[in-house]
Amino acid sequence: MAFVEFRDVCKVYQMGEVEVAAVSGMSFDIEQGEFVVVVGPSGAGKTTLLNMLGGMDSATSGTITLDGREVSAFDEKELTFYRRYDIGFVFQFYNLVQNLTAKENVELASQICKDPLDAATVLGQVGLAHRLDNFPAQLSGGEQQRVAIARALAKNPKLLLCDEPTGALDYNTGKAILRLLQTTCYDTGKTVVLITHNQAFTSIADRVIHVREGRADEIVLNEHPVSAETLEW
Repeated sequence: MAFVEFRDVCKVYQMGEVEVAAVSGMSFDIEQGEFVVVVGPSGAGKTTLLNMLGGMDSATSGTITLDGREVSAFDEKELTFYRRYDIGFVFQFYNLVQNLTAKENVELASQICKDPLDAATVLGQVGLAHRLDNFPAQLSGGEQQRVAIARALAKNPKLLLCDEPTGALDYNTGKAILRLLQTTCYDTGKTVVLITHNQAFTSIADRVIHVREGRADEIVLNEHPVSAETLEW
């Protein structure tokens, strides 16, 4: 059994009297410790995929499994614990609490977890040991995203989900964040899933899932992923 399994997953939204299929029979596997890029155009179903995998939305049909547990069968209470303990989220916008320091933002997430990592240690790992006591307004965009990544990692999750994490960043800062996510995956053994519309990002992944019209249109395994530092787009 793969670490993550999607099996014929569908998601249909009811928009008044109209049904809209955001995901239509999607199937794929992800192995533990992989750096995965999910790529496709706007409206292809990428974010819906991520929301279902992260327990923020439920599948209309099909099965979603993480580490041997059928997430798609969880009730609301089980989904709450799943999001709290098993999933780390990194979004395009950092969603930091403005009146808390970088360290306090990371500690906020770790307080709700079973086996959290030390906030100062994780911030040091993302290159912010000198910024522990700074507030978000005192940090650059790239530094704020590093705090957001540290916050997700401090939960010690099974799976790190990243939705367009470089979308609000400039080119060089975006490359640095991609490199940090790639290094984190390989150094810690965390499974990382990154959602993007940018085809250039596919070369850094172990596994690429091309999404089109609500389906996994193509799945490619890279035997030799390149370093994010070499990316150009």
